[in-house]
Amino acid sequence: MFKKVLIANRGEIAVRVIRACKEWGINTVAVHSDVDAESMHVRLADESVCIGSHQPQNSYLNIPSIMSAVDLTGAEAIHPGYGFLSENSKFSEIVSKHGIKFIGPSADIISKMGDKIEAKKIAKKYGLPVIEGSEGEVRSLSEAKSICKEIGYPVLIKAAGGGGGKGMKIVDKESELENLFLTAKTEAKKFFGKDELYIEKYFKNPRHIEVQIMSGKNKTVHLGERDCSVQRRHQKLIEETPSPVLTDSQREDLLNKTVKMVEQINYEGAGTVEFIFENGKFYFLEMNTRVQVEHPVTEVQTGIDIVKEQLWIAFTGQTALKQSDIKPRGHSIECRINAENPALNFQPSPGVINVCHQPSGFRTRVDGSIFQGCKITPYYDSLIAKVICKGRNRTEAIQRTLRSLDEFVLEGITTTIELHKKILNHKKFIDSNFDTNWLSKEKFF
Repeated sequence: MFKKVLIANRGEIAVRVIRACKEWGINTVAVHSDVDAESMHVRLADESVCIGSHQPQNSYLNIPSIMSAVDLTGAEAIHPGYGFLSENSKFSEIVSKHGIKFIGPSADIISKMGDKIEAKKIAKKYGLPVIEGSEGEVRSLSEAKSICKEIGYPVLIKAAGGGGGKGMKIVDKESELENLFLTAKTEAKKFFGKDELYIEKYFKNPRHIEVQIMSGKNKTVHLGERDCSVQRRHQKLIEETPSPVLTDSQREDLLNKTVKMVEQINYEGAGTVEFIFENGKFYFLEMNTRVQVEHPVTEVQTGIDIVKEQLWIAFTGQTALKQSDIKPRGHSIECRINAENPALNFQPSPGVINVCHQPSGFRTRVDGSIFQGCKITPYYDSLIAKVICKGRNRTEAIQRTLRSLDEFVLEGITTTIELHKKILNHKKFIDSNFDTNWLSKEKFF
């Protein structure tokens, strides 16, 4: 196994990777910005290197600084976590050229599957149903009008290199197209460095369902699906597995087709294939070539340590998992705890946590990087912790999650904890009668 791994990330995912490395007996290197010097991931790592100021482009997105930290510490491999440089093919390529192992797929795969247009073509080629829309980049407003007329409104304009809801616009009618097309182009350039857009049919009441895969040179296996339909501004808040709306035959069809597609592209590592599900049909959405924020809900459901398996695949090239050994049981739910004020349109809530009591108990897990006295800065993503609970069935999982949220005490900042309680107590959630647009229509505050 690797002797030393550098984690090119921060926050709870850096803590998660450090823990997995320690269980393999691997020494760890944390990199950090100036404002993160006292963070938990820095305290837990065996070594740490300051790589720049609080602006992400000067630190966590600064490839030369990260590579200098590798040279300085003698790390053999880099784990990119999620976000930041995790799906940056240039970073992966540079790491590999320096003789360092990038814990993830090849730069070529990251590039192909990270481009939403190219990924859609690949998915279609290998048998996954895709959403009706443009075949490639939409370069002009006149071309956009033609495509929208052909597939019919409403449509969704998306950034080809994007994610997280940035550069994404819903167009209900032609009179809105020009303004939203130009706005999406501007946002795509700002957030992703290129203004390439594509257009696809918009689904009004979809579920968001994704499949977790682990793949090596020897084989590809799936760890089941996750239902991530509770979202705000196209970003997930609650994930659960299994999906309460799939039949056994729908599930089997989805999982089998996903594994076959991933096998065909010679994928290595952990990955997630995401789908829109509406009226009993699946449509390929995108593939994330990294570990997901919501991976713990699958871990507690299957008993598989996804991050440790990532490390094993990176070191050996093969997965040690067998599909026949993966037997999910019960039901699991994950709530993302964000430092945000849901009553003020999810406005970020930085500050100092002066009281911190995290839940525990039977089949309750908390992944985070917070502690009493820690500072939540305004410079990065607002996710501070995740509560994951498992039950014998969905009803017990909901009750256990509510019990755990009641135990979670954080003072000094505003969080989404109370919102999660309201959602989990809501009849529509209990009945699983919701879609990805539910939160935008429901009044919780």
